[in-house]
Amino acid sequence: MTDADPAPPAPSATPAPSAPSASGSASPAAAFPASPAQAVVLAGGQGSRLRPYTDDRPKPMVEIPGTGMPIIGHQLAWLASEGVTDAVVSCGHLAEVLQEWLARAPLPLRVTTVVEEAPLGRGGGLKYAARHLPYPQRPWFATNGDVWTRFPLREMADFHAERGATATLALARPRIPWGVVETDEYGHVLDFIEAPPSPYLINAGVYVFGAEFAALLPDLGDHERTTFPRLARERRLAGFPLPQGAYWRAIDTAKDLTEAARELAAHRAS
Repeated sequence: MTDADPAPPAPSATPAPSAPSASGSASPAAAFPASPAQAVVLAGGQGSRLRPYTDDRPKPMVEIPGTGMPIIGHQLAWLASEGVTDAVVSCGHLAEVLQEWLARAPLPLRVTTVVEEAPLGRGGGLKYAARHLPYPQRPWFATNGDVWTRFPLREMADFHAERGATATLALARPRIPWGVVETDEYGHVLDFIEAPPSPYLINAGVYVFGAEFAALLPDLGDHERTTFPRLARERRLAGFPLPQGAYWRAIDTAKDLTEAARELAAHRAS
């Protein structure tokens, strides 16, 4: 985690910006290629490690204390601020709770919800949701429904386009949840370091996909075991490191909720 401003603007009742024209044309001043204006939010997980918070609501409806907004509200506000006009929310566990909230919330973009009739796996679920995107021949963003982050998605889209990638993953460097011991080559303890940054980058759960990506997904199963390895072998998969100072946290456990609340409160007080 780092110190960039993580606090999202409150969702607004302002109508969503006009969607791109069917021809895909842009104003002369617009950057080319344009950043995606559509996104999928994967919000169907059961969140079993977040119980009891997820006993009566899906994981994306959990609220980090002090934010006044469920995770899904933050994500939609962030996507809208980055130029997304249409989002498809893939629902699963307690789908009706999420759908009811979306129906009454003053959302800053157009939202369509889809529910899998039977579990399709992460890759199959992503493919099913992508079928409901309004512009199937254009690139799209996607995000896991349990991620609280904020960074410039347009920069990630530019990175994706510059590399001619079929798919681009955002990459985060999380903190190791334990204190570590530093030693020298002789086995002498030099220092104790509390929760240092990991030496490894991880998949941050935010993506840019080319229009052709959906056809490469499995109908049933996990794309991270099939589609992503294939694209990596073909050098069509890119990794975008989160910018210095960007905040990122996946909300998987009650401890994550507590730590995220503390981090966000510390930032607001600074």
